[in-house]
Amino acid sequence: MIDFNAWLRKSPFIAILRGVKPEEVVDIGAALIDTGIRIIEVPMNSPEPLVSIKALAKEFGDKALIGAGTVIDPANVKRICQAGGQLIVAPHACADVVHKAKVLDMVAVPGFATPTEAFSMIHAGADGLKLFPAEAFSPAVVKSLRAVLPSTMPIIPVGGINADNMDPWFEAGAAGFGLGSSIYKPGFTPQKVAKRARAVMRVLQHAAAAE
Repeated sequence: MIDFNAWLRKSPFIAILRGVKPEEVVDIGAALIDTGIRIIEVPMNSPEPLVSIKALAKEFGDKALIGAGTVIDPANVKRICQAGGQLIVAPHACADVVHKAKVLDMVAVPGFATPTEAFSMIHAGADGLKLFPAEAFSPAVVKSLRAVLPSTMPIIPVGGINADNMDPWFEAGAAGFGLGSSIYKPGFTPQKVAKRARAVMRVLQHAAAAE
């Protein structure tokens, strides 16, 4: 069984490579891993996502948790597993997606927007909860949720999170973040991705130093 919390302790950031192309994904992945980011998702609405996931898993499967995001169709879960993916991230609270992932011993991180959805996904077997879209919420929401959700269940805000605004979310109890356009957009070079990744890693280092 994959310990999702252990991966978050290594690096609490999920790099979302929406729009990445297979021919560039290994170089982008190397840039992320070199900066310390260890969780990478390729959204299913990217060009040839299964090809990219297979390339990442082959190159970095022993160093990083690789998988897919925007997993809406439960039928895709097996295909992602066959490509070498071990992580399933969904934008919505779908028990069928979670169940498919857990049958295949994959990490399941479904989306949620309400306490009802959160507890429903925990009951379905989720390893983590994606608060989405985070722009619609505030750190105070995470603080309130932390009072009622199981202490070991990570909350991962996704949407609008960057190096400048993540501190209050950490303080409220977020276990990590999904980072999309703040770290990667189509056309970004590996060097630009590395620069942005280093910026978010500095936030983590500063937070650790302040403890």
